[in-house]
Amino acid sequence: MNHRLDALRWPQVDQRVALLAIPLGATEQHGLHLPLGTDTAIATALCDRLADEVGDVLVAPAVPYGSSGEHAEFPGTLSLGQEALELLLVELVRSADHFAGVVLVNGHGGNRGPLIRAVRLLRSEGRHILAWSPSGPSNDSHAGGTETSAMLQLRPGDVDVKQAERGNTAPLPDLIEPLRTGGVRSVSANGVLGDPTHASAAEGRRILNDWAASLIDAVLTWETTLSRRSTPS
Repeated sequence: MNHRLDALRWPQVDQRVALLAIPLGATEQHGLHLPLGTDTAIATALCDRLADEVGDVLVAPAVPYGSSGEHAEFPGTLSLGQEALELLLVELVRSADHFAGVVLVNGHGGNRGPLIRAVRLLRSEGRHILAWSPSGPSNDSHAGGTETSAMLQLRPGDVDVKQAERGNTAPLPDLIEPLRTGGVRSVSANGVLGDPTHASAAEGRRILNDWAASLIDAVLTWETTLSRRSTPS
């Protein structure tokens, strides 16, 4: 893909005035049926869609680790923690001043706190940065029907549908306190917050289309705002 930054040589980058889209994912458990890289795969796919639809967007290699301490009791989960993730994002975006702006496309809810703080600091430094995260039902927030459907559309071979089990379907706001004190294992033995048993690739196509449209609209609106700020009055 000619919009992938890591496939280009530096003179090819130097010749373009582009936005840089950075997928921000995680490596963490997603129930018995989804791969550990689910959040990263979804964030990367959305960045690719953005680059396909919006002119002059380059997609950086994904950040595959995030703040995933709430999943620590499940084998395979790797986490940077909140402070390290915030610092990583700040330094990563500071290094991208060659680009017209940076769009951080976040695929993991646990990254939002560090992401918000990093964006606040970077904007105070005068950098052009946008952070975007997909939305979903509050009772289907992790490895449920939403993410499972998306992965059935993106990478069906990585989904073990026979292992899909219903998890805790209480709304996420009701689970926040026990999640903070005891992690996901304390509220869901199988690591699922939602119900993946009725997921489908067709539903995944609809979900991904909606997310991509939302991301593209957010970026186009942001670009318009940046253009107005840079135009002399």
